[in-house]
Amino acid sequence: MIVTWQAHPMGQSGQSDAELAARLQDRHEPTFTAVVASWSPGMLRLARSFVSTDESAREVVQDAWLAVVANVGSFQGRSALKTWVYRILVNTAKRRGERESHVVPWSSWAIDQDESNPPTVDPARFRSPGEAYAGHWQAFPAPWPSLEDQVLAGEVRRTVGAAVAELPTRQRIVITLRDVEGYTAEEVCEILEITQANQRVLLHRARAAVRGTLEVYFAGPGEDPAERSEEVA
Repeated sequence: MIVTWQAHPMGQSGQSDAELAARLQDRHEPTFTAVVASWSPGMLRLARSFVSTDESAREVVQDAWLAVVANVGSFQGRSALKTWVYRILVNTAKRRGERESHVVPWSSWAIDQDESNPPTVDPARFRSPGEAYAGHWQAFPAPWPSLEDQVLAGEVRRTVGAAVAELPTRQRIVITLRDVEGYTAEEVCEILEITQANQRVLLHRARAAVRGTLEVYFAGPGEDPAERSEEVA
């Protein structure tokens, strides 16, 4: 079976997961084609976080869809169908990533070994113990400009994309699921089989790193974001 990648409208709105799963079980080709076209771009973005090349990510997505077709009869509705599909994708991608030595073994996720645990924000930007409002910002971060300008918006998207690509693997996967694909914390924990605490820490670090990159971007070359925030405050 070959998974095709031509764009088709989803055309499945209003169907429950049970109805959609039943159509997939019946090998209803228009439904399968529509679901593949609708869900595959997000699956490809996530798969790329696990593996070393775009081509490898495409193969992971295709293998995941083949596994979905082979196993859809076992779908019992305990989670959303899309969550179930993404869990298959993740399991497929992590096996491939481990073979490519692109990610550490899945069993060490909760240990978080690839993080050096540095502060997510420079401690000097917060009030010291003994000061009034200890632990609060010395000065609030400067507000960012409006992104109504399409050129600026495009540059910001590229800056964010580059910042996400530079994150440690675990952080990149979690922020992709939460902030790009829009999954809830509970769904991410189910897809990745990690704890709520682990998910929160990884997401916090990822968001802080991306925000730091954007602060530098908006501050401009040679300008300290912390000094700029003090000026605005």
